[in-house]
Amino acid sequence: MTSKENVRICDKGHTYVKKSDCPTCPVCEKERKPETGFLSVLSSPARRALENNGITTLEELAAYSKKEILAFHGMGPSSIPKLRKALGEKGLAFKEE
Repeated sequence: MTSKENVRICDKGHTYVKKSDCPTCPVCEKERKPETGFLSVLSSPARRALENNGITTLEELAAYSKKEILAFHGMGPSSIPKLRKALGEKGLAFKEE
């Protein structure tokens, strides 16, 4: 059962239900998700955490330590192995590793 307070409509007209105060439309997020690249293997919150901090390339990611990345809102520990693997495939690593 869904209460009317949880039903929202985004700027693009998508109707969705959210239990939290998070304003992010899941339909828009699915449409924005890249099909390839290291950002494509991350959850939406983790991807947004990197994007909101200006990190869109592996070279930019390599300038940060694992601890710094984990401090970003939306980034969880399950993303670190995925990021480490992507960095390693390009011969890169987190700062201080």
